[in-house]
Amino acid sequence: MSAVKAVVGGFGAGFFSLLGAFNLVRQNKSLLKYVIIPLIINIVVFTAAVWWGFDLFEHFVNQYLVGHDTWYWQAVAFVVQIVAALVTMVAIFFAFTVVGNLIAAPFNDILSERTEQLLRGQVDDEPFSLALFFKDLARTMKDEVIKMAVFVGLMAVLLLMNLLPGVGAPLYAVCSVVLTVYFLIVEYTGYVFSRKHLGFAEQRRYISDHFLTSVGFGLAVMCTLTIPFVQFFTIPLAVIAATRICCSDDSIEQMVMARRK
Repeated sequence: MSAVKAVVGGFGAGFFSLLGAFNLVRQNKSLLKYVIIPLIINIVVFTAAVWWGFDLFEHFVNQYLVGHDTWYWQAVAFVVQIVAALVTMVAIFFAFTVVGNLIAAPFNDILSERTEQLLRGQVDDEPFSLALFFKDLARTMKDEVIKMAVFVGLMAVLLLMNLLPGVGAPLYAVCSVVLTVYFLIVEYTGYVFSRKHLGFAEQRRYISDHFLTSVGFGLAVMCTLTIPFVQFFTIPLAVIAATRICCSDDSIEQMVMARRK
């Protein structure tokens, strides 16, 4: 019974972490100014992704599915339009996730840092340094470009599964969801690890040690990213939620101390 409670509790802590992040912002208005810029970026990127996606869909329909009047062609065109619409929605989702996170990365890093300071009771009395800002910007953008390139590359490889007869499409659907969830976990916990100069090996070990919480978090983020208008708030809340998870125990601080020895 205790094992079941531990499983449910661990998964639930991650799955409802976005709600906890929302409550943290509501109770600490000082975080709002760090949420605004990523929020605006998300709205702009999503609007651009939707415009691009539906322009692509309209171009496909007009070029390949218009001008045939036979009943069987109309039936085929109807099915193809549904499939094309679903593919367009998936393309919009991935474009928004990849581009939105990439552009907002420097501001997400600041949001994560301020959240950790708040949770640990630290005071940000360090004077602003333009040199330090650009140094952190370069570090964050480098990490983001690497993560996005790996994610897009792996997704492209997984697409080849659709060539397998019969099992290809279901296998791709399962593997793409697993990869997306894992990417979202790595993406949002990565701000803490990068800031503390910890590598992917330490991050992977942390995710493994907090597996149920991490999976719950990743699934929650993936689900909310598919909800219209809610996805505008998902990325900054995911940054806060992941930071709260990373600060929930001293595992990461122990990794930092071990690396310094």
